[in-house]
Order: sequence, then C-alpha cells, then structure tokens
Amino acid sequence: MIRKITIDQLTVGMYIHDLNLAWFDHPFVRNQFMLDSAEDLAQIRAIGLKELYIDSAKGRDVAEAPSLEEVQARTEATLLEALLKPDGAGHKPTSLRDEAHRAVSIHKQADRAVRKVMQDVRLGRMVEIAEVEDVVDAIAGTIERNPSAMLGILCIRNKNEYTFLHSVAVGTLMIAFAKSMGMDADTVRSAGVAGLLHDTGKMCVPDHILDKPGRLTEEEFNVIKSHPLEGWEVLRQLDGIDPIALEVTLHHHERLDGTGYPHKLKGDQISQITRMASIVDVYDAITSDRVYHKGLPAAQVLRKLWEWSPDHFDPQLVQHFIRTVGIYPVGSVVRLESGRLAVVIEANAKAPLLPRLKVVFSLRSNSYIPPEEFDMARQAQRGADRIVGVESAERYGIDISRYLLTH
Repeated sequence: MIRKITIDQLTVGMYIHDLNLAWFDHPFVRNQFMLDSAEDLAQIRAIGLKELYIDSAKGRDVAEAPSLEEVQARTEATLLEALLKPDGAGHKPTSLRDEAHRAVSIHKQADRAVRKVMQDVRLGRMVEIAEVEDVVDAIAGTIERNPSAMLGILCIRNKNEYTFLHSVAVGTLMIAFAKSMGMDADTVRSAGVAGLLHDTGKMCVPDHILDKPGRLTEEEFNVIKSHPLEGWEVLRQLDGIDPIALEVTLHHHERLDGTGYPHKLKGDQISQITRMASIVDVYDAITSDRVYHKGLPAAQVLRKLWEWSPDHFDPQLVQHFIRTVGIYPVGSVVRLESGRLAVVIEANAKAPLLPRLKVVFSLRSNSYIPPEEFDMARQAQRGADRIVGVESAERYGIDISRYLLTH
C-alpha cells in the first residue's frame, strides 16, 4: 500500500515511492528507491521536506498513515470546493483557429530571443533587453486574444531543448497568470520579462552537471542551486533591467516555509510576483519531458501543487493559477464516461470542468477513432459525456501535437 508519512516516521528499510518534491529540488536520480543507508536518510532529512510517500509492499511499514487514495480524495475535494466558486472572469476570446497561426509565429520569436540572451550570457556578451520586452508585448497580445492558442503550443516541445523552451513557457505562463490576476499592463510586462529571464543563471552551470542523468553529488547539487545568484549577478549589470526580473531570478526557488534557496526566505519575505513565479516554474518543470525525466500530466501536477501548499506555495495563488490554465489544461488527455479519450484543446475560464475537447481514441476497441470536436459547455445541458479521469498520452501512444491548433 502507498502511504503518506511524515519525515519523522521515515526509517532505513522503507521503500520510498515519492519524495513529494519536484525532481530538481533533491539530488537523487529517482523519486522511487529503497532507503538502505543512514547516510541517505540524513540527506533526505536535510532537504527540509515534511511529508513523503512510501510503498509498504516493498519495504517497512508504519502503524498509522493515510493511504495515497485517501490523500488524493481529500486533495481533490478541497481543490474543487475552492475552484468551483462563482468567477466572473473571462471575455469572449478570438477563435482558436484565427489566433493559432499568430501564436505559432510569436512563440518562434520568443524562442529566438531567449536563445540569444542565453548565448550572450554564456559568451560573456552584453544582454539586450529591448528584444525581450518586445516579445513579452507580443505574447501578452496573443494571450489577451485567446490564451489557449499559446498555451497549446507550450505542450509541443523537444526534450533536448528544455532550458530554452522552459524559459519561454515560464514567461508565457507568467503573463497569462498576471493578466488573470487583473494586474496592470506594466506589471504584466514585468512578470513576462521575469519569466523569460528567470533561469539566466543556468548558463553559468557546466553542462555536465546541468544535464547529468545520474545522482548528483552534494557539491554538484550546490552548483545547481547557485544558478539564481549567478543569474542575478549577470542581470543586475544591465542598464534598465526591471527590478522585478532581478527579484524573481534571485528568489524563484524560495519556498514559504523557508526550505528554499538561496536565502531560505519565509512567508511575507517573498513577494507576490516571486510566489507566482515559483508556482509557474515548478508546474512547467514537472510537466516537461527531459532526457532523463518523464513529465507528468498537467492535471496531475496541478493537484500536486495544491497538495504542496501552504508549506511551499501560496494556496490562493495556486487556486488562481489553476483557474488560469484550467483544471484540465490545454494538451491534457482526459478519459470520458463513454470509454473514449480526448485531448483538451481549449480551456473554459467560466466553467473549468467543461473544456473544449477533441475525442481521438476508443478504450473499448483500443484504437484511434476519427477526431471529433466536443464542446462540453454546450453539451452539458443535454446530459452528454463527462470527464471521469486523466490519462497519460504516452500510455496510449497519443501524439497531442496532431490535435492541437489543427482544427
């Protein structure tokens, strides 16, 4: 049985099912392993986590601890209660078809801008901020017209280009997040610039450490954790750099309970924009594929973010972020009551449980079916199909890029 235990209950001989942390917040190569040494136990305790999951079928058990199913049910219930309160957000967006081509072009522009910044940092050249600001304005425009177009593109990426595309994704999501929070145009721009530049310091980390597929040594993990300060040092030398971008670059790995880095800030010591960035950074990182790390379904990661608050993240901001991307984000594969699988192609801000889908696969025949668009909001009154779960696209061989932005 999978159980959730406190760090004080953890002992040698237990099988760790999930460290309950983002993969980049610990030095272990996997989240699942047998805890067979006091040295590893001490290292886990030093990370600062409070709770984790064990598999009692593979190692030592504890007398009392909730099961994974109990934790998931509780998380789901409290999350839905918070999210399904009436929300007046949302204006009628431009059609997804009309916005898709513009969004693709803007995403390419953003990718080029981030690559240039990163290359300039690596080569010790002066970084030009003006192009980054132009890209942010363009992204803000497409998000305003129809956020699902740009958010759909973020789902389609090459795992070998993680660092660049992660920065584009965080910048885009920060813009969408700030807009959904009702922030003014200047703050939205600052949030976007901060997102695009937040990982600048990664260019100061040697590739053999940054891309190491095995367990990091303590020294290597400390080098990884130096990237916020390294990025801050680079960016603070630039004329006209946005102070918010500096702050986010330095503190996006801080956590509310003081277990983050580099300064172990707590609570109100962390600004609202930086709290937002920490949520977005973890969300995109965990949902992304890397050479040595398989991304998790977005809907599952949103529930992990909720579980990790309020220790790591601001619960109200997590709620608002989930409203921004949707309970079932664009690109998610969902299971329908009818025994079919569908790809979410457009979120619904007013009715988050009723996104627009493209039905693509039959579980009964275990085969693809002709794609069929399904607007759940329009069909809801007729007692039509409903979502009953979230699935992995990889498990069924579903290439979501075939269905996003192609209708």
